Amino acid sequence: MMLQMTLASICVLAAVAFAVPAQEKRVHHQADLSDHIHDDAHGYQYDHEAFLGKEEAKTFDQLTPEESKDRLAKIVVRIDTDKDGYISHAELHHWIKHRQRRYIEENVNKHWKDYDQNQDGKIGWEEYKNTTYGFYLGEEFDDVDDKATYRSMLTRDERRFKAADRDRDGIATREEFTAFLHPEEFDYMKDVVVQETVEDIDQDGDGKINLHEYIGDMYAPEEGESEPDWVQTEKKHFSEFRDANKDGFLDAGEVAHWVLPGEVDHADNEAKHLIYETDSDKDEKITTKEILANWNMFVGSQATNYGEDLTRRHEEL
Repeated sequence: MMLQMTLASICVLAAVAFAVPAQEKRVHHQADLSDHIHDDAHGYQYDHEAFLGKEEAKTFDQLTPEESKDRLAKIVVRIDTDKDGYISHAELHHWIKHRQRRYIEENVNKHWKDYDQNQDGKIGWEEYKNTTYGFYLGEEFDDVDDKATYRSMLTRDERRFKAADRDRDGIATREEFTAFLHPEEFDYMKDVVVQETVEDIDQDGDGKINLHEYIGDMYAPEEGESEPDWVQTEKKHFSEFRDANKDGFLDAGEVAHWVLPGEVDHADNEAKHLIYETDSDKDEKITTKEILANWNMFVGSQATNYGEDLTRRHEEL
């Protein structure tokens, strides 16, 4: 019996290692350009990830300032597609969109290798299910802790997979698999994103989100802790903006407006921000000289990393 439980535990860990994709992580909204807060007063990590992409930003953080500036100069040449010596808003906007799309493509490519077991260029539902959950499906592992949780995850994954599978053949092309992993990027997956959001936040099972559930998803007070100002702000947002019909709940339509604000173009906003902050002659376009004069806003380095660490430590003290 002990051996069986030990083997079960090992299998659980193995399955969890494969269950990395976005199903375990609720999609709240169209992906922002960075997980960091956009606050230049406390560092430029948001701008770095927006401009370079999340993975490439990590690479720059390991470079010396000289190496970072040298690579940045080469990137500027690539961004200047019409070769007029200036970076326009349109060129910078296109570049940022391209970098974010590349992050998604790299993420899909990484998981594609795990799931395309027969290497036929497609991923069937059975391939995905067996690779991710195979260890949970056998009756011999009925005693494994949280098996019900993983069965629930399986049901949710199957629903999302079927939604992404547009031709309903039970097999995902690369584009359909991308919709499965990143549903927030596809209009036809919006209903799934909204449904998953409601299910995760709705604690009483009434199919709606009340104020207590809305705040509880973001903030859990500790004993003796005073409520932060931002919580009051969120409560105000709930009652004044999110709850459009003023019935005290967020229904599916209101949740959709909250988590999928289609009118927000983060890449466009970031392009405008970078140009505004670095365009010294205010001609609404930037040169290599202007960019390199503000290089640490665009890319990181060992030096900027160290400086931001010092700032964080000082604030903690």
